[in-house]
Amino acid sequence: MSNAAFPETLIEAVTYFSDEDRALAAFVALRWSTGVRCPHCDAVDVTFMEKRRVWQCKAKECRKQFSAKVGTIFEDSPLPLSKWMPAVWMIANCKNGISSYELHRALGVTQKSAWFMLHRIRLAMQDEAFGKFGGSVEADETFIGGKARNMHFHKRQRVIGGGRGAVGKVAVFGLLERHSRKSRKASRVRLEVVRDVEQDTLQPKVKANVKEGANLYTDKARGYVGLEEEFMHAVVDHGERYVDGLIHTNGLENFWSLLKRTIRGTYVAVEPFHLFRYLDEQSFRFNQRKDDDQGRFMEVASRTIGKRVTYRSLTGKNLQEDETC
Repeated sequence: MSNAAFPETLIEAVTYFSDEDRALAAFVALRWSTGVRCPHCDAVDVTFMEKRRVWQCKAKECRKQFSAKVGTIFEDSPLPLSKWMPAVWMIANCKNGISSYELHRALGVTQKSAWFMLHRIRLAMQDEAFGKFGGSVEADETFIGGKARNMHFHKRQRVIGGGRGAVGKVAVFGLLERHSRKSRKASRVRLEVVRDVEQDTLQPKVKANVKEGANLYTDKARGYVGLEEEFMHAVVDHGERYVDGLIHTNGLENFWSLLKRTIRGTYVAVEPFHLFRYLDEQSFRFNQRKDDDQGRFMEVASRTIGKRVTYRSLTGKNLQEDETC
């Protein structure tokens, strides 16, 4: 293994991880900082088989062979870590994301494989919601979907019909915890796809993710009416103004702009049943924006362990099979 310094830029990452042994060593050090352990029985008595880059468990009740990919998002992937690591680097650090077609050209894999890779990595970028937001919190909702004026007449009639605005689009609810000048922490977002923006849908989301008594800022949407009983609820009427001192939702409005720029500019079109994965991706980069490229890469790489998604579940084939049973 080379003693080359750990990469700090994309070109350094591509060069560094182009050596499969170096890529493997980097991931092993990240996954097993105290020594390799069998992912099946947690035994420490293992032997490395160098030619095949796998380990043999020596425990009598196990004796299984395993690779570093087992028990991670990379499991069962025929692609080497020398391709996976640059892919993780790119999606973690490209501000507006990276399309499957761009990744397939960059790594020399098929577009189908690149699409699957990106969805696996998005699973690792999924933020675990620990604790509730406090202090000053903004709540807002948006709708994701194609613009009616850009649709062919027949598609517009099928999707929207005679409706307008949010008809035919997917509702997304968001919360933003504003940064504190004293703690010097960056603001954070938490997102979720919702079925509608009515009170019965939005208010339980707010109560489950925001501490009671926190300063809550929203627009005048009727879905937030009644929250003043549990929160310091202040409302800004966008029909009159967008900012009234500290009362505004501009933080989330800024995030919605970044999200829609990514979807429209990079991914062009996103299927509704995959939308939550793209929300995970964008919210990760937003929440980790104060970190550097190396830090974001290390954070995503550390989250790859203990997670897995199959192509069958991504494409919905498992659901189709269940319906035919």
